[in-house]
Amino acid sequence: MNKGKGKTMFAAGDMAVYPSHGVGRIEDIEAQTIGGIDQSFYVLRILDNDMTIMIPTATSGNVGLRPIISKNEVKKVVDILKDRDIKVSAQTWNRRYRDYMDKIKTGSVFEVAVVLRDLLLLKGDKDLSYGERKMMDTAKSLLVKEISLARNVEEEKVESQIDKIFE
Repeated sequence: MNKGKGKTMFAAGDMAVYPSHGVGRIEDIEAQTIGGIDQSFYVLRILDNDMTIMIPTATSGNVGLRPIISKNEVKKVVDILKDRDIKVSAQTWNRRYRDYMDKIKTGSVFEVAVVLRDLLLLKGDKDLSYGERKMMDTAKSLLVKEISLARNVEEEKVESQIDKIFE
């Protein structure tokens, strides 16, 4: 993976994470002419739902497209999930929902881990709104998929390890 000017960061077959959508496989790098301008695009197929997204290679970093985390970074994610020395904000559920959605949209696996941890801890204290439950499931699904690929283990195993942290 090189990050030089005009070069592509990913190759066909690489796994990449697209914010809010999760992990996908770069299926191809396509050139297209749009408005008289030649551009190249990553063709990314999202693993969870088979959706195909075309991302201009020139701006892929700006939209948060990034490689899968390393095994070392998985440890940092687990540390975030285990951290209990936090205060979940007492703001209204819709304000909290917006803040968490902004974190998920960053594409940072660490921000997604914060959202999952906070919602799972909050769930212990009160009933979550429908939107918060859905977001918690999304955050968990994003983390499970990426960690399982980073560590090369089954998703079920990763999910049960996360569940164990919050028992």
